[in-house]
Amino acid sequence: MANRRVVLTGLGTINPLAHDVAGFWENLLAGESGIRAIGRFDAGDFASRIGGEVQDWEQPAPEVLDVREAKRMDRFTRFAVQAAVEAVADSGLDFASERPERCGVIVGTGIGGLSELEAQHKRMLAKGPGRVSPFTVPKLMGNAASGHVSMLWGLQGPNFCTCTACASAANAAGEAYRIIQNGGADVIVTGGSEAALTPIGLASFCALKSLSTRNDDPSHASRPFDRDRDGFLLSEGAGIVIIEELEHARARDARIYGELIGYGASADAYHLTAPDPDAKGAVLAMEASLRDAQVAPEDVDYINAHGTSTVLGDIAETRAIKLTFGDHATGGLMVSSTKSSTGHLLGASGAVELIACAKIIESGVVPATWNLESPDDGCDLDYVPNAPREAKVDVALSNSFGFGGHNACLLVRRFAG
Repeated sequence: MANRRVVLTGLGTINPLAHDVAGFWENLLAGESGIRAIGRFDAGDFASRIGGEVQDWEQPAPEVLDVREAKRMDRFTRFAVQAAVEAVADSGLDFASERPERCGVIVGTGIGGLSELEAQHKRMLAKGPGRVSPFTVPKLMGNAASGHVSMLWGLQGPNFCTCTACASAANAAGEAYRIIQNGGADVIVTGGSEAALTPIGLASFCALKSLSTRNDDPSHASRPFDRDRDGFLLSEGAGIVIIEELEHARARDARIYGELIGYGASADAYHLTAPDPDAKGAVLAMEASLRDAQVAPEDVDYINAHGTSTVLGDIAETRAIKLTFGDHATGGLMVSSTKSSTGHLLGASGAVELIACAKIIESGVVPATWNLESPDDGCDLDYVPNAPREAKVDVALSNSFGFGGHNACLLVRRFAG
């Protein structure tokens, strides 16, 4: 039996640029930066004091989520709920008329409920182990987001969490795509969520020396592929998409943003935090996505790069693109990093960037890589620097590469019936 076709029918996000997809897309194209001085806690003693916080938001509106129930969720789960509700509304799905066992939820996270773990550790030290909240485990566990989202609509199909660092959301969407392809579900709510911008989260990444310390110029701190980049910016938020089997979407006359046609995953098997300088793992994942989609390298119009603004990572990804795409890499292929605006949402980044790919195909506008003033040696692709570009994109690739050497790539094509 031939694989079933899988399409994108709903988008939802909350991230440092906006609380919804429309605001995210508008601000992304306008060159707005989600990077600011950290305000949710005192970061004065940290080497990096800037990041991508979600501003003016603590939980979904009461009509979306009961206030008492929201208090039983870590911030990363509340982000997932917010984005999922938007994505479902955008899709037009009425789950009351769906078979619940044919509808699943797969939401990735790199770290999970870190703020709850911090809060309860402090509580234990101050008041003793008997005062630790009974909600600690349900709030901090990484699969809490998938569980809560499924309970919102009573969805009983495949349900799990992927945890592959910065590749988590892309792996979640890729595994959801495979399940629908193979007949295991008709609809899956998928993506990623992260809320690791906490004192211990920030301190830990500072200790790794992986964060930018351009504290006096936050809006220009995230500068992928630029000679003066000095690390990534820790951000928070969620991206959720609705994917479904094509005939199921057609039967309800759904709007289709694009068709998922390829998924590739691999391991560097090189180092726990550093990318392989030879880029073998990234090449394997991109090549696997192309084979899965049965498209030639020259058929890809655009790549949403992982592009975190780290010294080693940007060079390794550029090398991987050249090795995978050959002459096409420098002969018409557009590449940009939306992390120049959002910072790095870790386990949520792949879903937010998949949403960007869907909007690029829909709108015919490619977002820029902002703050790219002097490309580094070895970074010589068309990164769409400092201004969005009108261009028809029929096939877009989204790259996600994570600590642990995890690589996940997704290919989206304009839907043509």
